[in-house]
Amino acid sequence: MASPYDRPYRGGFVRAEHRFALTVYFEDTDTAGIVYYANYLKFMERARSDMLLAAGIDQRGTLEAGIGVYAVAEAHVRYVRPAKLGDDLVIVSTLEEVRAASVRIQQRVMRGDELCAEGRITAAFLTLDGRPTRQPREWVGVFEAIRNRKKEQE
Repeated sequence: MASPYDRPYRGGFVRAEHRFALTVYFEDTDTAGIVYYANYLKFMERARSDMLLAAGIDQRGTLEAGIGVYAVAEAHVRYVRPAKLGDDLVIVSTLEEVRAASVRIQQRVMRGDELCAEGRITAAFLTLDGRPTRQPREWVGVFEAIRNRKKEQE
């Protein structure tokens, strides 16, 4: 019988923000024990994938059905202060914009109250041959509901 400890960690939504925690391991760092710059993109990717799961978006099912898949079309990252070996980080993801064929997500890599890095990622929804196409209508509805939580907070 599977133990609850056998399941992978999942983040979750706190109102309109998705929060995903991770620890910096040796493999994430350079020889000085500082997170290698490209690994922030990996951290953000894991958090975005987890955010979609938490929202009920079935990327795998959509891919296997031949409908389409998300691909990063644009990424902007600003590095503020280095994360280090052993740090506990939280990636906070917020939906900024939802369009017919894309979604823009703002992400902050936090160590406690300190901002380590922030990024803005645009993910385009593509057909399996790489052409932009409208993302499933129900996904747009889910994203709009999440964004409305943000507006209610303000």
